[in-house]
Amino acid sequence: MKFSLVIPMYNEKSIIADTAKTLSDYMDAHFEDYEILFSNDGSKDGCDEIVRELNLPNVRVTGYPNNQGKGCAVRTAVLEAKGDIVMFTDADLAYGTDVIARVAEKFAENPDADVVIGSRNLSKDGYEGYTLMRKIASKMYIKVLCIAGGFKLSDSQCGCKAFRGEAAQKIFSHCEVNGFAFDFEAILWSQKLGCKIAEMPVKIINHRESKVHVFSDTFKMLRDLRKMKKRIRKASI
Repeated sequence: MKFSLVIPMYNEKSIIADTAKTLSDYMDAHFEDYEILFSNDGSKDGCDEIVRELNLPNVRVTGYPNNQGKGCAVRTAVLEAKGDIVMFTDADLAYGTDVIARVAEKFAENPDADVVIGSRNLSKDGYEGYTLMRKIASKMYIKVLCIAGGFKLSDSQCGCKAFRGEAAQKIFSHCEVNGFAFDFEAILWSQKLGCKIAEMPVKIINHRESKVHVFSDTFKMLRDLRKMKKRIRKASI
């Protein structure tokens, strides 16, 4: 089994060398066959060259010169990935590294699952380290968007998702959204294509200031979600 790990990056010069080395050591210790794809979202700080110059085994950089958004970075790398399992997570390794092996185990335990999504709402420590207000805001944000999207998932916005290779190619070949709403688009396409989705508990280990502005971004997300649902509902497959 080949495992593909996708890391989108945008101006991550301060952390990317440590991230690349940490992931390389981890994947080498836990997987016989793997690849790590760093997808450069038009960074201007040279973080792509930093990764290349490390010359780590089974690590490569893909991407494009102009910033397009996290969704585009993830989609670009996912469609290039060769793994039987394709997973993406954030460059700051917010959910740690052990979550990677746990994803592989989840697929092994659930042979019918096409998609595995991390959730901070499945265990008591999922929001450990969050301030009370950030925890409440995050849960409300997810709840509102899931109701609007018609999802029964407990945490659609978790930045840790994985797909069986064939499902990843089918799903992301239909995706178009470049921004943060790409998570919703991938889930909508998963449902449209009849994919089985499983969830697994995760928690934030490395905290970094969120780029999501709950109130303003919720309205933007709802607008984007409405457009996506209409487009995907009308799409023929």
